[in-house]
Amino acid sequence: MLAFASNSVLCRLALKDAHIDPLAFTMLRLASGALILSILAWCRSTAIRRAGSWPGAVALFLYAITFSLAYVGMDAGAGALLLFGVVQLTMLLYGIAKGERLTSLAMLGLLISIVGLVYLLLPGSTAPPLGSAALMIIAGIAWGAYSLLGKSEGGPLATTAGNFARALPLSLLCAAPFATTLQWDGRGVLYAVLSGAVASGLGYAVWYSVMKHLPVLKASTVQLTVPVLSVLAGVALLDEALTPRIVLACAAVLGGIAVVLASKQRLRG
Repeated sequence: MLAFASNSVLCRLALKDAHIDPLAFTMLRLASGALILSILAWCRSTAIRRAGSWPGAVALFLYAITFSLAYVGMDAGAGALLLFGVVQLTMLLYGIAKGERLTSLAMLGLLISIVGLVYLLLPGSTAPPLGSAALMIIAGIAWGAYSLLGKSEGGPLATTAGNFARALPLSLLCAAPFATTLQWDGRGVLYAVLSGAVASGLGYAVWYSVMKHLPVLKASTVQLTVPVLSVLAGVALLDEALTPRIVLACAAVLGGIAVVLASKQRLRG
């Protein structure tokens, strides 16, 4: 979870003081992630040539590029909360659309989460910029779609490596028209590589190995810590303000999702 939260912090660190532009950050993040995941797959003698899929790669690229563009003008904590909330809501709404049953308590939790996200976005001096928020919402939907696509794939390490490798040329095509205006310095490159190789590549690999030993409810619930960690890291490392808005929105979004997850577990039981 620290690795996942680090993605928000590293991206914001890189973009806040213009150490790198969002297109270059995305390109280097995907390239370093593809490299480390390919090395890990090779060490495990796992073939990645046919692993992954183009739909998965497109969803991964769309998440990565909108994530970077959003963090040009958004705090790490608010961005992580919005991203995580939208990811979870996307997956929950997909389940409902596919006929999954929710109890009245789960529906209440879902409504509380939506209210929390709306409250976070209400106009005001501490609200995130609307454009950045819209981009992060797209990133959340894309990551939710990527997660859903991954459920039908086998071999998570090889699949992730294959998707990263396919997403890389998409980022190169996106950056190509702006090749002469791309900018970065040493710190920007370092943050992008750490985000791709460590927080994304190694982080995903560790998470997938841990997932095998966790019940679904615990695996879902532990992810509730990611926005909280991002908020705290943003306050400590980026001098971001811990406003009443972010505290209340965090409590509503994460609390509502926790209610849904707990209710779904009881329904299965």
